[in-house]
Amino acid sequence: MSALEPRDVDVTAPFTDIAVDVPAEGVLGRTHRALSIGIVSVVLLIAFEATAVGTAMPVAARELHGIPLYAFAFSAYFTTSLFAMVLSGQWADRSGPLAPLATGIGAFGAGLLFSGTAGSMWMFILGRAVQGIGGGLVIVALYVVIGRAYPERIRPAIMAAFSAAWVVPSVVGPLASGTVTEHLGWRWVFVGIPVLILLPLALALPAIRRMAAGPSDAESAVKPFDQRRIRLALGISLGAGLLQFAGQELRWFSLLPAVVGVALLVPAVRGLLPPGTVRAARGLPAVILLRGISAGSFIAAESFVPLMLVTQRGLSPTMAGLSLAVGGLTWALGSYVLARPRLETHRESLMVGGMVLVVLSIAAAPAVLIESVPVWTLAAAWAVGCFGMGMVIASTSVLLLKLSAPEEAGGNSAALQISDGLSNVLLLTGGGAAFAALGGGAVGATAHGAVGSGAAGAHPGAFTAVFLPMAAVALVGVWVATRVKESS
Repeated sequence: MSALEPRDVDVTAPFTDIAVDVPAEGVLGRTHRALSIGIVSVVLLIAFEATAVGTAMPVAARELHGIPLYAFAFSAYFTTSLFAMVLSGQWADRSGPLAPLATGIGAFGAGLLFSGTAGSMWMFILGRAVQGIGGGLVIVALYVVIGRAYPERIRPAIMAAFSAAWVVPSVVGPLASGTVTEHLGWRWVFVGIPVLILLPLALALPAIRRMAAGPSDAESAVKPFDQRRIRLALGISLGAGLLQFAGQELRWFSLLPAVVGVALLVPAVRGLLPPGTVRAARGLPAVILLRGISAGSFIAAESFVPLMLVTQRGLSPTMAGLSLAVGGLTWALGSYVLARPRLETHRESLMVGGMVLVVLSIAAAPAVLIESVPVWTLAAAWAVGCFGMGMVIASTSVLLLKLSAPEEAGGNSAALQISDGLSNVLLLTGGGAAFAALGGGAVGATAHGAVGSGAAGAHPGAFTAVFLPMAAVALVGVWVATRVKESS
């Protein structure tokens, strides 16, 4: 799963100002039915991609001789999506979410095709980078659609619907992907998914054109793109890419790209995120920081789970993927729980509890490296962590829209996703560097070149070096979760 995907949930603030104009109906009422089905279909596509690609990735990396670059295949997606998020936020605020959404879906499919036909690991990573551009455009545009087309009282319901859209892919995706990978080859997983693009395009775009197209204020002059923010977006993507390169090489000359990367990232982060984000200032800044900490730590850890199960415990790609399948159910359940109006007053404390569950699940994952520990314990631990993530991620989405004026929805949604994506890049880079430094590139190599049980060249310490630091990062998120409520 990927936190860039909207697996997102009731805000009970007064909304008498919209009661006159908006019928008292739900997300599947006549007013919103077509739009809801359309955008949930977009989420369904993203969900199938995340669950299927995650299952096929260990085999793809092995066949392309790219196990040392395994983390790069994930972080490349997030790196390019950082620039696309800023662009999408401005594009949507300037002329509406329709164009960035359509462009993003197209780029998303093109990236999948590119990766599926790649002849080397670096070409595969390039395809993931193209896919990241599409994902960045889509996710921010979707938030703007929700902010414009849905009244505040039913936004939690459409967020919960997004989470529900993950349930079937979470169960079916790993099984289908694993079966295709084992019998037809991993390339068919990537090449086959773009077919699903046709349904979201047919359903979502006409409905968005009717309900959320055009600038937020039709009477005002169209604002030009903020060139400074575009430059900062380029800086944050380039800086993140340089840090990834330095983290993968781990040689003395890597210091230069690392220093340049940091020099580009620091001013870009300060310019693109709200003031006070880094120090977890109460309210919106803490919400945005929490999104990054929770998503980054959990997704960075989750990215290594299938590889660990395949190489260290000898599971097939299908079984490794299915070990995480129940997480889709519990993630949706966590979102559903916090969508209940009666729990609104307890949202902040429940978010703290959710982060505690995330910490415990990540810390427990390396236990499966011990042969006497049943594999199912990891599945159980990850289900608990996904429940916590469902509560936290859904709540950050709801709080962001609650704290944003309509004309700021695009920019603030982009900031939320930048925090999400940048955290994923940095933590995947750090985890990948630790993994490679402890011999992770050699894990599971058997005499026949297959990904096996790790009888030869097992390096359990390489996996431990990924999971335990991510648990420590998530622990910081417990404190940040106590600060998402604005001061009275």
